[in-house]
Amino acid sequence: MVDCLIVGSGIAGISAALTLQANGRSFEIFGSSSLSTKIEKAEMIHNYPGLADVSGKQFVARLKEQLSAAEIAVREETVGGVYAMKDKFIVQAGQNSYEGKTVVLAAGVENVRPIKGEEEFLGRGVSYCATCDGFLYKGKTLAIVCTSARFEHEIEFLAGLAEKAYVFPLYKGAKIEGKNVELLKRLPSEIVGEKRVRAIVVGEEEKEVDGVFLLKESVSPAALVGGLEVSGGHVVVDRHCKTNLKGLFAAGDCTGRPYQYAKAAGEGNVAAFSVLEFLAGR
Repeated sequence: MVDCLIVGSGIAGISAALTLQANGRSFEIFGSSSLSTKIEKAEMIHNYPGLADVSGKQFVARLKEQLSAAEIAVREETVGGVYAMKDKFIVQAGQNSYEGKTVVLAAGVENVRPIKGEEEFLGRGVSYCATCDGFLYKGKTLAIVCTSARFEHEIEFLAGLAEKAYVFPLYKGAKIEGKNVELLKRLPSEIVGEKRVRAIVVGEEEKEVDGVFLLKESVSPAALVGGLEVSGGHVVVDRHCKTNLKGLFAAGDCTGRPYQYAKAAGEGNVAAFSVLEFLAGR
């Protein structure tokens, strides 16, 4: 069991990791090898102290150099759930589970609005993790909504299991093929069902499906962590980045505006010091 599990490899998550390492604490950080697509796509960054007028790609390159020098490796595993136990937390990532004494949630904000019915049917036919739940739908019909080309290998994995796959690529240049794959260019408007998912609504048409997989860069905090207090889609925190769940802290864009790199770095640092205080109290 590590001291802290950090969910998110953007500025807030990196800041928390560096602070914890400097204080001799163990941790795992989950995210992407590109660290943050939001930063990478930035044309120019003007207001980050000490790094005036750098492109997003240059900023990400500097962050990667810093992590490499610190020997901090980001686990490229999609986090499907964070579970608060009596005296620890469990993070489910892919087919693996990790235990930690604390959690720093730095998962950013969703770029795509939740589909109607998404949160209602989570765990009842809706999933965010292909490798976690894919085998439950072998030989069945799936709808797969994907927001980034980096998840195409997960689409292929799911399509290989399914009898039929309706794929909704919400990005340009999708390269998904297969006899059982049907590409649909528009965003579905609703997930419907009774006790479990029954169909997905596209325009005026309902397509019968057994399950819906939503592969996206970030998941709403409320869906990721059961019992977490949110307001307006953001995690509710105090000045110490504490949430309503003891031992779970949040930092960065997921805590609300302003969505600024400097704010994310500061909150990541504050969250890490709150983790240190919490561990000292134990």
